[in-house]
Amino acid sequence: MVLSCLSFVSLYGSFLRRSLTASGLSSQSIDVDSDTTIHFWGPKSPPADDQQRKPPLLLIHGFGPQGVWQWRQQVSFLTPHFELYIPDLVFFGESTTKSSERSEIFQAEAIGKLMEKVGVRNYSVVGTSYGGFVAYRMAEMWPERVEKVVLASSGVNLKPKDNGELLKRAKVEKIEELMLPETAGQLRTLLRLAATNRVYVPDFFLNDFVDKLYRENRKEKMELLKGLALGKHDPPNISPLPQKVLIIWGDEDNIFLLDMAKELKEILGKNASLEVMKKASHIAQLEQAKDFNKILFNFLCVS
Repeated sequence: MVLSCLSFVSLYGSFLRRSLTASGLSSQSIDVDSDTTIHFWGPKSPPADDQQRKPPLLLIHGFGPQGVWQWRQQVSFLTPHFELYIPDLVFFGESTTKSSERSEIFQAEAIGKLMEKVGVRNYSVVGTSYGGFVAYRMAEMWPERVEKVVLASSGVNLKPKDNGELLKRAKVEKIEELMLPETAGQLRTLLRLAATNRVYVPDFFLNDFVDKLYRENRKEKMELLKGLALGKHDPPNISPLPQKVLIIWGDEDNIFLLDMAKELKEILGKNASLEVMKKASHIAQLEQAKDFNKILFNFLCVS
């Protein structure tokens, strides 16, 4: 009875917010235009351009819980080296819009406007999974602003058949049954494909995640899945980027298989490099955080 009255998600969410505050970030919201409001975690008082000591770095989350959940293992490691900006994409967390647009291009435009509003013109961007779709679009649209690009577990070269094969692996009929779980059983299926850890998690725990992190804005999130501009063509409608691009992939990723990473590197051309992480899955930044952070730092600060 006691367990049913407690919410691990709420408790851990409070811990995450305190951790980000301790790292020098603050929770902020900005109207990026007349329709769209973006919530993000960023520097409490961004330095003026001529005083900026650390390069800006944008971390874009994937489909699922908002950014602080997906980048929690990176914040304390990266804040000594970068001015971090961790936005909630539209319809995740506290970000919202009155616009009817739902593509990853719209998400990219909203985050681009956010960076303009906070006075940051040049920055590098890291996107995981769906966030990588947004990061790719930002790099494509603003090569003069986006300096380096990291695509982590992000199949931006998605083709229609890849979605069909994913549904077969998940044993579901519709993509929203996998990406927007409504029950503990559906979330367990998602975790089976997205994570290497096979520890049993009780239903009450999974139901807490579903209630707190997946139910809000469900209709709009379904529209986001259907509104993707990427993934509708074979061959995929992407081209090489002018920036240096790092692709990070887990060798046990069952959402986007490793072959997609190898193909993506070839499509993106000479400026792209690929790092394959052993014994890692779709959420490599959480499962293998120490190695992920080292790879990320070496690319952003050394290469």
